[in-house]
Amino acid sequence: MKKLLAVTGCPTGIAHTFMAAESLQQAAKAKDVSIKVETRGASGVENRITDEDLQEAHAVIICSDVDAEEERFHQLPIVRASLSEAIKNAQQVLDEALQKEPAEKMEKQAPPSTGSDRSKGQQNRIYKHLMNGVSFMIPLVVAGGLIIALSFAFGGIHGAEQEGSLAAGLMKIGAEGAFALMVPILAGYIAFSIADKAGLTPGLVGGMLASNLGAGFLGGIVAGFLAGYIAKGVKDYLPLPKSMEKLKPVLIIPLLGTLAVGLLMVFVVGTPVKALMDSLTAWLKSMGSGNAAVLGLILGAMMSFDMGGPINKAAYTFSVGLLESGIHGPMAATMAAGMVPPLALWLATLWARRKFTEEEREAGKAAGILGLSFITEGAIPFAAADPLRVIPSLVAGSAVTGGLAMMLDVTLRAPHGGVFVLPIPHAVGNVGGFVLALVAGVLISAILVTLLKRNVLNQEEKTDETA
Repeated sequence: MKKLLAVTGCPTGIAHTFMAAESLQQAAKAKDVSIKVETRGASGVENRITDEDLQEAHAVIICSDVDAEEERFHQLPIVRASLSEAIKNAQQVLDEALQKEPAEKMEKQAPPSTGSDRSKGQQNRIYKHLMNGVSFMIPLVVAGGLIIALSFAFGGIHGAEQEGSLAAGLMKIGAEGAFALMVPILAGYIAFSIADKAGLTPGLVGGMLASNLGAGFLGGIVAGFLAGYIAKGVKDYLPLPKSMEKLKPVLIIPLLGTLAVGLLMVFVVGTPVKALMDSLTAWLKSMGSGNAAVLGLILGAMMSFDMGGPINKAAYTFSVGLLESGIHGPMAATMAAGMVPPLALWLATLWARRKFTEEEREAGKAAGILGLSFITEGAIPFAAADPLRVIPSLVAGSAVTGGLAMMLDVTLRAPHGGVFVLPIPHAVGNVGGFVLALVAGVLISAILVTLLKRNVLNQEEKTDETA
């Protein structure tokens, strides 16, 4: 029996990671194939692949938006698939892995890669590096945002100004502790994804400089990629005498990498990126309700378009990055819009039962819980089964929610948590507006799904009559 290995991981490490793993395991069980899936979720690496597993494996499937330590698999055929592919088309992904030739034959028969293949692979790697940084940044933003909200809860808006008070202490922890580390960690782990341990020091320093120079999360992203590729270049291409090779990881790469990135950030990159960040911040703060609604509409539509894919993550990362600059509106629009798809489908399965199979009605119950928790991925099974009707319906409702949230000046200090952050004082600004926007979007999407989907039971009855 052929044994397959797989690695799954998403930036937040909550839903996609484990949904993809479960889908691959179920597909393997149906094919009577042995598979071991390593998950890289919010709690770390689970079910780690061992050296013994590598020796027994026929091929490895990598479905990860974060660093998967791919160097471990250099002797195995590799199948790369997106997390959404693994969730929707696990059988097809498994078939591709099973059809792979053993590693020795692959080396002899592998066709030369085309320019388009190399370009696509590079784009995927850039996205993976960015998401690796985001995945390490998110816990800091969540903790910092909620602690700042607690500071307001204990001392009011100006409570942090009273030295020695609990409110002031909480503000120091959230703003000067967690939030201060946000950009350095983003940059450091982008660089880590590119150059492994060698990129971490220049990445962290570059990120700290970006933060101190006022270049914000955009500067952190630039610093991370600069640090990663510079460190990788020094590691791979700087020839040294054999006697000095051992100094490379502890002295040469940290020194040269940090020096190069630091000089570039201070004298070349920092000022223009700061100007860009300042312009973006000023524009967002000066927006009228009309322009704000348009931005919210766009962010909302992006959150539902691929439900956890690259477009969803682009909107989410943009909103999270603005929290450090004190811009909290886009985050509220993004989270509310991301809750719409699973909640709308749960509602649709309740009031239009004949439009859904028994399995879908059961999945609707789980989707409701996931939606309340801001896990958009709960809608994926429904979208995969009927994309042309379901996805446009969800995008419409999410766009309305995002637009309303921005127009009503709803703000959010914590980038995750769903309805469970609403009771925390000052975590959400204009709670009533948040709820109104969310309910409006859910109703619109649920109504559209109900109108557009065909009656499943009628189809089954027709099939029975034909038989």
